[in-house]
This record gives sequence, C-alpha cells and structure tokens, in this order.
Amino acid sequence: MKTPETGAPQIALEDDVFPLPLATAPMEAKSAATLPEGDNWQYEPKWDGFRCLVFKSGDRVELRAKSGKPLGRYFPEVVAMFRAVQADDFVLDGELVIEINGRLAFDALQMRLHPAESRIRKLSQQTPARFSMFDMLAIDGQSLMEEPLSVRRVRLEAFTERVRTTPLLMLSAYTLNHGRALTWLS
Repeated sequence: MKTPETGAPQIALEDDVFPLPLATAPMEAKSAATLPEGDNWQYEPKWDGFRCLVFKSGDRVELRAKSGKPLGRYFPEVVAMFRAVQADDFVLDGELVIEINGRLAFDALQMRLHPAESRIRKLSQQTPARFSMFDMLAIDGQSLMEEPLSVRRVRLEAFTERVRTTPLLMLSAYTLNHGRALTWLS
C-alpha cells in the first residue's frame, strides 16, 4: 500500500504499541464571544502553529495532526528529539511552532508540508520546529483522559521537570488570572 501524499510504501502501525490509539482526537476548546470568568478556569495563550499529538512507545514516535494525519515526515527534528526523551511511554497534546527572529512564523510551518524530503531536511536544520506542550493524555501506560485538566497539568509539569533536555521542547504557560489572560488576547 502507498501513501497518498508521497507514493512511498505505507507502514502499518499497530495502535496497541502506544498508550492510546493513534486515532485519538485532541481535546478542543469551545468558541465563546467573551473570555469566561470564574474559579474553575485555566487560561493558556493561543499558539500560532500546528496542533499535534505526540505518541511515544519505546523507540517509536508518531506525530499526528488534529485531522489524524501523520506529521513526523515533515518534522524529523521533533521526532528525533522525542526519541531522545528519557521516557518510554506517553501521549502529549501541544502545538508545533517555528520561531524566527523572536516571532512565531506560521508560514515557515506551512513550508514544511513539501513533498521533497531534501527540502524538509534542509528546512528542519535552518528553522527547527519546537513543540509547546499543554496537555498530557497518557503516561506510563495509564490514560489520563478521564482526569480533570488540573490533574493532567500537574502530571505534565512533573514530566517536563524529568525530561526537559532540549530547547525544542517547551511547556506552555498558563494562568488562573482572568486579567492576565485578557492581555494574551491583545
């Protein structure tokens, strides 16, 4: 079987090697006319990137877009970074971003969706992507999908402290302060 994008042979991946199925959909924010207020809200900045789930089991790493399509081919530096992370079994939700001159560059991300492997390899060295983590969906074979965000965030922060060894991996900021969250919108 061939992949539709490249015509390259498609490798069948068994979902059971990862802590969650590869078809797992990311949790989505709901649109609202105004920023909600109250004690039960956690606010995070909006990243200008590609939403991505990272699945890792041992040496195997899969990057999946919100649509479920594989992204690893386009971001080999991110796959290599996650292979080197000293944790064997997890699923992270976050955003792939590229920063140029201190600003996020969505157009640089779009340039990665190119069919030529040589071009992707060149761009991955010139403008490496980073992964901004904002949720942990599974760790050590345990799904956290039924846990509240507050519990998942604690687990994500502990994971970050344990494995952070590269500038390509960053923990997304958050605040419980409504006023500060409003500043992120402007």
